[in-house]
Amino acid sequence: MVSGGFRLDLLLETARLARSTYYYHLKQLDRVDKDQELKTEIQVIFTEHKGNYGYRRIHLELRNRGFVINHKKVQRLMKALDLAARIRRKRNHSFYQREIGKKAENLIQGQFEASRPMEKCYTDVTEFAILASTQKLYLSPILDDFNSEIIVFNLILTNCNLFVIIFMPVASVYFKRFLRLL
Repeated sequence: MVSGGFRLDLLLETARLARSTYYYHLKQLDRVDKDQELKTEIQVIFTEHKGNYGYRRIHLELRNRGFVINHKKVQRLMKALDLAARIRRKRNHSFYQREIGKKAENLIQGQFEASRPMEKCYTDVTEFAILASTQKLYLSPILDDFNSEIIVFNLILTNCNLFVIIFMPVASVYFKRFLRLL
């Protein structure tokens, strides 16, 4: 009799299972999980890195922590634990010349050394994706080549050449103040 008041042979016949299969699975329930330490370590690494690590990086981290394990086993255990790395797709950017700006002339020509402050200044626009939303921020610092100091920077929600053009007078005000100090 099995719990519930039914005979085992009738239950196995109804479920179309062999008696050996039933006892095999019954024995597996009492078995200690030999990979439990490894599973907890995988979960710790996964949460430490906020879900950014996949099985390859977790495998390397486990090896750094002293575990000898095959990467395929790490992959199987992660699948069993339902852990999957967050995949961030790269966007293809299509840059085209807009009406506002023209291609600038190469005035520097590979001569990146400045002999005095404010002689050569550079700018670039960097895009930052905000994780909590779909918005992006664009950062444009102006860098003085003499001492590699950021003179001034601006942060804006849209990326356009007008942003840099409007921003240049701010740098020129800084330059005029600098000249007064000399």
